[in-house]
Amino acid sequence: MSYQALYRVWRPTLFRDVVGQTHITRTLQNAIAQQKFSHAYLFSGPRGTGKTSAAKIFAKTVNCEQGPTKEPCNACSACLGIQDGSISDVIEIDAASNNGVEQIRDIRDKVKYAPTSVSYKVYIIDEVHMLSIGAFNALLKTLEEPPSHVVFILATTEPHKIPLTIISRCQRFDFKRISQTAMVERMASITEEEDLAVDREALEIVALSAEGGMRDALSLLDQAISYSEDAVGTEDVLAVTGSISQQQLAALLRYVHAGEVKEALETVDALIQEGKDPGRFVFDLIYYLRDLLMYKSAPGLEQHLERAVPDEGFRDLSGELQPEWIQGSIRSLNQCQQEMKWTTSPKVFIEIALLNIADQKPGTPAEGDAETVDKLSRKIDTLEKKLMKMEENPPAVAASQQAPAPEKRTPARGAKNNYRVPYEKINRTLQEASKEAITGVKEVWGEFMEALKKRNAPAHATLLNSKPRAASGSSLVLAFRYDIHCSLALDHRATIEPLLEEFTGKPLMIIPVPEPKWQQLREEYVQKQRDEAPEEEKNAHTEDDFISEAKKLAGDDIIEIHD
Repeated sequence: MSYQALYRVWRPTLFRDVVGQTHITRTLQNAIAQQKFSHAYLFSGPRGTGKTSAAKIFAKTVNCEQGPTKEPCNACSACLGIQDGSISDVIEIDAASNNGVEQIRDIRDKVKYAPTSVSYKVYIIDEVHMLSIGAFNALLKTLEEPPSHVVFILATTEPHKIPLTIISRCQRFDFKRISQTAMVERMASITEEEDLAVDREALEIVALSAEGGMRDALSLLDQAISYSEDAVGTEDVLAVTGSISQQQLAALLRYVHAGEVKEALETVDALIQEGKDPGRFVFDLIYYLRDLLMYKSAPGLEQHLERAVPDEGFRDLSGELQPEWIQGSIRSLNQCQQEMKWTTSPKVFIEIALLNIADQKPGTPAEGDAETVDKLSRKIDTLEKKLMKMEENPPAVAASQQAPAPEKRTPARGAKNNYRVPYEKINRTLQEASKEAITGVKEVWGEFMEALKKRNAPAHATLLNSKPRAASGSSLVLAFRYDIHCSLALDHRATIEPLLEEFTGKPLMIIPVPEPKWQQLREEYVQKQRDEAPEEEKNAHTEDDFISEAKKLAGDDIIEIHD
């Protein structure tokens, strides 16, 4: 077979070819040029980021006949022999299939022998985290004090699985994911050298799909070249990778934002029928929304966009969508992405996520109930503190201009903070009140408050400090700490009363009243009832009051009552 895959043909042979890892290649080059390189290295990072390639380049550079140098010449017998694998002093070991103690002991026995063809023996152990505990222990002493002619390079994608005793004996270099821009530039230079016609946008889609791995990017590019007829276009790459075009993503978001659910669901169905990968679809949509948010927040960050090309359509869409709506959509899609991992019907979760996003009100977060409650609670606390200060230290001007209190009760008596206490309604409720009615309300009050929190967070925040005090067959007296709460409760009456009816089974009109006023009205009502009662009942009341006061002072366990 004469054909070789692109990632094999274009595997880096020089440090400068290792894309996106300048922080590592520069350090290694300087160490080699100054003859200060270490006896053991640990290369860690995601797949396809250049770990093994950098290890082979390092082996060529330290053994190059033109050395010490920062780059191998790739022309001497040492460089050529290491490149084609004919020099036995540079040993590549796959720890996934050679992870036993016996293999490591074999290395330990042979490491003491001097190299035969080059200056240094280099052991490159790939996927070193696959070694057994016994194998790691067998490697410890050799790794710490190897002969002067030996260099160990350990490569892994999962450094957390390597014992700390091994890591502490190595110089560690962390390879990072390659940026999209760097991958596009590298692929552009390769296609130019190979005389291949590939659209720039197609390369950008390949780079995004590779998720930071150069080897994956070249493999996908290879597939797209095989799939296409002549030039590789965007549609070819979309077909190979299962990604969605930017125009399709923009159209779908416009449908969802406008609440056109039918068109949005039909678009998703058509994409799935075309064979698009559901996971890739959600991934692309999240990144596209991320780019919209980035561009909307800071238009100068065009070069940092991951998924989108900032064309005219992209700019128009970023102007239409609100940042809060975009953030809520990303959260919903992220939850969808997590749920899709454990299901065989990913399309259902995508449809549910889009329906939830479509239900958002423009400019409102998807799940802001908790935040809204917190904000309202803080505002109410601030208002309460201000009211308390005003009550303790009333303004001098207001005190001097205050009119004398009228002897007769009028509506103005409850006009503090613009709330008038409805005395007639409260008295009517007290006359018709029953113990069964108020007990029935109190029994369902907790469940009612939970339901109110879900239906209307501001109304729930208003009733947090209220208490049901009296109830009749048609009304309920609610006592609040401050007058302002009473006014707020009336503002939410249209929500509170219908929901309360669902729990009590009967329509109840709420009557807000400040707690101090309620205590005053209750005492006046009780006193009036006593004054109008027959003489025998008055005496009974007096005796009952005396007993109650005695219990308060001495306690129930000391007082004994005899007829």
